[in-house]
Amino acid sequence: MPDSPDRQEEYLGNRLKKRDRHLRKWARRESVECYRVYDRDIPEIPLSVDRYGEYAHVSLYERPYEKPEEEERAWLDRMCSVISRTLEVPAENVFRKIRKRQRGNGQYERISDEGRQAILREGGLSFLVNLSDYLDTGLFLDHRITRALVRDEARGRRVLNLFCYTGSFSVYAAAGGAESVESLDLSKTYLAWAERNLELNGFRGRSFPLLREDALEFLASSLKAGRRWDLVVLDPPTFSNSKRMRGSLDIGRDWIDLVRRCLDVLSTGGILYFSTNARSFRFDETRLTGVSVRDLTKATTPPDFEDSRPHRCWRLEPA
Repeated sequence: MPDSPDRQEEYLGNRLKKRDRHLRKWARRESVECYRVYDRDIPEIPLSVDRYGEYAHVSLYERPYEKPEEEERAWLDRMCSVISRTLEVPAENVFRKIRKRQRGNGQYERISDEGRQAILREGGLSFLVNLSDYLDTGLFLDHRITRALVRDEARGRRVLNLFCYTGSFSVYAAAGGAESVESLDLSKTYLAWAERNLELNGFRGRSFPLLREDALEFLASSLKAGRRWDLVVLDPPTFSNSKRMRGSLDIGRDWIDLVRRCLDVLSTGGILYFSTNARSFRFDETRLTGVSVRDLTKATTPPDFEDSRPHRCWRLEPA
């Protein structure tokens, strides 16, 4: 195993070169411009590296031991130089983040005002990504296949996208010919971002409303009003304590309530896609009655994430 920075540079460069050569061919075939090249493959190099067209997005994960901040940043500088050279990305296009164990809504909070944005393609669609200002870019790469499934199921259906973030599922549903797509989130920033993504792909107007509401309250009022959807996407954060919420959301505690409420607003023959990236999450199918459940985790994990478990995903239908 590499122990010195010199050896780590060598190992990282070799790994990046091999992976990018392999994935670039696949990405070209699949019309994908954004994909993961490296994901903590070597324990001593706890980085994830994503290619976003002519940009690279690098995340350093918190180490299990203390390391002087100056030393850590100098080490990261060296690794980013290797990434720039190997992936042939200009140094100014390599964006670095330091990921610490998340508490509350940390991954969604602004960490910079640099405003470096790009419009990139995936599956024949365009998405705005912000490479500098947040820990995440606005496009979760591991859900690429799940988004495609939603597009395939959406034709002629009324779609509800809960916790929509920047609306990528909504764009795919609209592209699939959905009758309507409602996108719900508590963040004004992310709803504006979702609107931009929809507009980039030619979707605007009454069929694609953006709603700033609490998901549980919205589902309760919709059930009371007799509203129904044919396809619901539920990809909630692991934890949230937004100021606009009553209390907090903890997916380990609240998932069953969320899932049941989503099932309650499904039309006859409706479909619910439920996913989470919570590593400790336990899905207990016995707590659901009269429901057909398929675990799609393996089927929705793309090739660039095949050595990790980025999310878990289920398809639920009232039996």
